Amino acid sequence: MRTFVHKICLGLLLLAPMAAFSQSNAKDDMKKAGSETKEAAKDAGHATKKAAKKTGHAVKKTTKKAVHKVGKATHKAAEKVEDKTPAK
Repeated sequence: MRTFVHKICLGLLLLAPMAAFSQSNAKDDMKKAGSETKEAAKDAGHATKKAAKKTGHAVKKTTKKAVHKVGKATHKAAEKVEDKTPAK
């Protein structure tokens, strides 16, 4: 009976450090998960900024192009009307 108790105590002593080790691993895992989540949010924010900036530049370029095209067409139409209008 005495050897049985010794074996149980020895087994508990050997398992105790492993239990403490696994608790610190859980804590480290939670820290790592939090850091990874933070980095993912940063990356998403940077991607959103880049996309918004790119879209803004494209809109500006297209708008400027359209304004110039309309302006040229208006000028051309005015010249046509001027050519058809009799001089006073």
